[in-house]
Amino acid sequence: MTGRFLRIACLSALSALLMCSAVDAAQPPAPSRKDTTPLNVLNQPLQSCSKAPLTGYLRNGACEVGDDDAGVHGVCAVMNARFLAFTKSQGNDLTTPNPGTRFPGLKPGEHWCVCAGRWQQALDAGVAPKVVLKATSKQVLNSLFLDDLARHAIDPPKRLPEQPMPSR
Repeated sequence: MTGRFLRIACLSALSALLMCSAVDAAQPPAPSRKDTTPLNVLNQPLQSCSKAPLTGYLRNGACEVGDDDAGVHGVCAVMNARFLAFTKSQGNDLTTPNPGTRFPGLKPGEHWCVCAGRWQQALDAGVAPKVVLKATSKQVLNSLFLDDLARHAIDPPKRLPEQPMPSR
């Protein structure tokens, strides 16, 4: 029974990562109504990540995590060649344009909202890109450590807010 549970758990994790790969360059979903201002990992209003190229799961420039965003595209990452090569090796090519989905293809230096799970994989592999904390959704803290993000921040704060342990 334990082996069966482990296989199901692994398949669920794999499904989430595959969902992340499939959704990154896809058409944006219909916007959902939210009554509250999204917050960043510093407990401040979420700032824009990039308007050119237009990023975000909702393609509104912000790393807002939509209700149906299974990949949790909330990390505002600064692309670099190592990360782009890594994510391509994982089956998610972020460098090749796809005119059908209005995806421009990314270059080093550009900002893009990436999956929390993909960012963690890159961290574990030693290729995590820099992040913009002010533009990274607080919702990623359900699976990422703020200290890890802060160590890779281009905008580190003087003091980090308290964070509950992620549920990884």
